[in-house]
Amino acid sequence: MNVASAATASALTFVWLGMVLAISFLEAPLKFRAPGVTIPVGLGIGRLVFRALNAVEAVLAVVVIAAVAVGGAPVRITALTAVVAVLLLAQLAAVRPYLNRRSDRILAGEELPRSRSHFWYVGLEFLKVIALIALGIGLLTV
Repeated sequence: MNVASAATASALTFVWLGMVLAISFLEAPLKFRAPGVTIPVGLGIGRLVFRALNAVEAVLAVVVIAAVAVGGAPVRITALTAVVAVLLLAQLAAVRPYLNRRSDRILAGEELPRSRSHFWYVGLEFLKVIALIALGIGLLTV
């Protein structure tokens, strides 16, 4: 893989990883522990934050995919890039729409029982973190 493509993809992969760790595993759970933050307020904040995160992730994914594609990456790097992209796509296309519909109902005042649906998003997020770590390390070693 050429050096410029590997360096670009590696740097962006670790930036992406840092954003996911900071928002999904630090900010998201902590915001509900802040004084005065109700479920509706937390959901409203979370929707804005995750919409922004997912938009940035989509841009990062496109740039990483492009860098890997033009850089002559080995199969293992291409495969890890595909895994990360598929995990993000699953979150955006399969889980987020359901979570958005549910939060719409809660924000409209509907009382709903606790849901386990966000665990799907968290599970995919955990797998994506592992894949991003593997991709970033792999890119450093090509």
